[in-house]
Amino acid sequence: MSLSKDLRTAVKVVRKLMHSRAARRELALRRLELPRPAAGSIQIAVYFADAKVNMYQIRQWYAPLAELAQEHPVAIISRSPTAALTLLEESPIPVVYRRTIADLEGFIAEQDLRIVFYVNQNSKNFQMMRYGRMWHVFINHGESDKMYMTTNQFKAYDYSLVAGQAARDRLSRKLWDFDVEHRTMMIGRPQADHFAGALPYTPDDRTVVLYAPTWEGDRDAAAYSSIVSHGEALAGAVLASPRHRLIYRPHPRTGVLDTEYKRANAAIIAAIAAANARDASAQHVYDNGPTLGWQLAAADVAITDVSAMVYDRLAVGKPLLVTRPVAATADIDENGYLGSAEWLHSRDASNVLALVDRVQHDEGARKNLEFWVERHFGDTTPGVTTQRFHAAVEALITEWERHALVHAQDRRSRESDPFDEDDEDD
Repeated sequence: MSLSKDLRTAVKVVRKLMHSRAARRELALRRLELPRPAAGSIQIAVYFADAKVNMYQIRQWYAPLAELAQEHPVAIISRSPTAALTLLEESPIPVVYRRTIADLEGFIAEQDLRIVFYVNQNSKNFQMMRYGRMWHVFINHGESDKMYMTTNQFKAYDYSLVAGQAARDRLSRKLWDFDVEHRTMMIGRPQADHFAGALPYTPDDRTVVLYAPTWEGDRDAAAYSSIVSHGEALAGAVLASPRHRLIYRPHPRTGVLDTEYKRANAAIIAAIAAANARDASAQHVYDNGPTLGWQLAAADVAITDVSAMVYDRLAVGKPLLVTRPVAATADIDENGYLGSAEWLHSRDASNVLALVDRVQHDEGARKNLEFWVERHFGDTTPGVTTQRFHAAVEALITEWERHALVHAQDRRSRESDPFDEDDEDD
């Protein structure tokens, strides 16, 4: 059994390496047509060292960054060939591919970087963070009460842009000797100002239920996914109702580590296809597209796991249910919203429609939702969170200019590490 597993792992590694090198060859062939920002033109960069599998983390920032780029030049730095090819096809802002440390250092030397944004905690972030004459700012790829949101890695950044007071409270409880007031800036959820998109169905009088589970996680404490424990039962209940429409949007990494999650995911997708075949007017949706937003805005009720999707939905201010993890090891921080969430237990999954109706019409549920929306995001009036994001950027640039003046006469020295090796794969 162990030998078979080792062989499968070896085959997977070889395939990834082949895909990576094929992507590098394609990038090399296209190098003359790739966009190259003029020297000194880029003030803000988004550093994305991940491969294509984690593209969802950068995609959700496309629209806010494109709007910011109207005021300050912005570019995405990609370190992965597979991600770079995808970014070049779909990003609304310039993308530069810098695989090696030498490539990265060359880009830094020719540009006027003042702020570098990070959307995740990739270990390669530290290859960028060694450069000192710029602010390194963690903007994350969501807001949630996952353990990921209180990692000590927050201390590595000069500043972090967080959603609201709930995030500050969370960091204050978890991190020792961390100056939350100085090191964090509350901006709300800029993505919510861009939650739009064409609906893949014709609206009617059906109640639209969004089910957006997370993946199975890579450790016991992050076992939040409900696909196996809740998914098939709740999807079946919604699909059987003539009064409801299901939008199913699983996490893109679903099933990568556990075949049972892969099986349950496939079963739900097949059930959606079968329900639409029986009744074309139902217009149930399996959504695996790159755009996130219209689903959150269009759904009458959302059902999510403990994940950033909870808080993306809160930013819309509409009813939601949160699946209660069945794993006793799952780390659930109930000091914030999750302590008052409308929980969906696995035992109630087949009776989900009664809970859907309650969170829509119960006055207590409505007031509870309003309280936590304000606590996590502040003012969610359209446009306000974008203004706060831009104001934070302006404050950081002003602070950069102040320090640049103080250190104007400092001797420049190389900040690269001669012993840092470049990876050959993704």
